[in-house]
Amino acid sequence: MKYGLNILENASLDFLSLGALVHRLDPGIIPFRKAAGCQIHVSGGEFNCAANLADCFGMRTAVASAMVDYPIGDLIKERVKAMGVKPFYKNFKHNGVNGPNMAAVYSDRGQGVRAPVVFYNRCNEAGAQLKPGDFNWDEIFGQGVKWFHSGGIFAALSETTGELIVEAMAAAKKHGAVTSFDLNYRAKLWNIWGGHERALSVLHRIVENVDVIVGNEEDLQMGLGIPGPEVAAKSKLDPSTFFGMIDKAIVKYPKVKIVATTLREVHSTNRHSWGAVAWIDGKTYMAPTAELDVLDRVGGGDGYASGFIYGLLTGEEPQEAVNLGWAHGALLTTYPGDTTMATVDQVRAFAKGGSARIQR
Repeated sequence: MKYGLNILENASLDFLSLGALVHRLDPGIIPFRKAAGCQIHVSGGEFNCAANLADCFGMRTAVASAMVDYPIGDLIKERVKAMGVKPFYKNFKHNGVNGPNMAAVYSDRGQGVRAPVVFYNRCNEAGAQLKPGDFNWDEIFGQGVKWFHSGGIFAALSETTGELIVEAMAAAKKHGAVTSFDLNYRAKLWNIWGGHERALSVLHRIVENVDVIVGNEEDLQMGLGIPGPEVAAKSKLDPSTFFGMIDKAIVKYPKVKIVATTLREVHSTNRHSWGAVAWIDGKTYMAPTAELDVLDRVGGGDGYASGFIYGLLTGEEPQEAVNLGWAHGALLTTYPGDTTMATVDQVRAFAKGGSARIQR
C-alpha cells in the first residue's frame, strides 16, 4: 500500500473513465459573433484524462460513454481512437432531425483583457440519457482495472447520470480499482433539473465510494457541503484555505485518501500564475509556481489530474506526482485543444525545472 491506496499490480487497463464525450468549436481569438471558421476539438473532462494518460504517458486507458451513429459521432470516434483510448460505447441512433446528439461546446480563447467565453448546446444529448444498466461493469472491471474516474459535470447532466456513476463506483470498489472523482461543480447544469440540494445528495452518494477527490475550495463547499474557511486566502495561489477545509472533508468522507487541486491566478487571458497542491494520506504537498503564457486554457485542470494520476500509478514519491501533474497541466495550456500534445520526457523535464530554451 502506498499513498493509502491499494493499486492492483496486474490489470488489463491502467485507467477507465466514465463521462460524456463532446466536441468543442474553437474560433481562436475571434468571438463567435464575428467568427468565420473554427477548429473542432474532441473533449469531455473524463475522456481528457484517459486521452492524456494514453497519448503522453503511454498508459492503457479506456472510456465508457454514449455514442451516436451520425457524422459528428464518427468524428469523435476517430479522435478517441487516435488518442489511443479503448471505447466502451452505449450506442444511440440519430433520427436525422433532432438527435440524440453529441453535445457541442462553443469556446473562443479571448485575448489579453478580453476573457474567453464558453457556452453550450447540450440539447437532446445522448450522454445525458445514459443510465444504470447500460454497461456490464462486472465484465469491464473483471478484466482488471487499476483506476476508475468520473466527474461532476457528467453527474449533473440528468437524473440518471449520477445514478450511473454510483453504480460504476460500487462495481469499481468491488473489483479492487482505485476510484477518483473530479467534483467540477456547475450550478447551471444542476439548476436545470435538481438544484443545489439535489446536487449535494447525488454527489454525497458518489463520494462515499471515492478514494481520490479532485476539486478546489468552491467545489468542496458547493458540491459536498463542506463549510468554508473563516479567513479568506491572501491570493489565489495561497493553499491555506484549501488545506483548512481538508480536515472537515475527511471527517465527512473517511474513505478519501487524497484531495488535490490546481491553483491559478489570472492576470490576463494569456498570463497566469500556476500552482498545484495535494493532501495525500495526511500530508500536504505543493508544487512550484510557474508564470504561464497561455494559448488555450481549456483542459489545464484535466492535464494536472492526469499527470498526477500517472505519478501515483507508477509509484512516484508524492511530491513528484504533484509536480508531474503541475508540469503536464502547464504544458497543456500551450497547445490548442483540450487534450495533450506533450511527451512524457517534456513533462518530466519541466517538472524538474526545465526551461523554454530551444531543443536541438
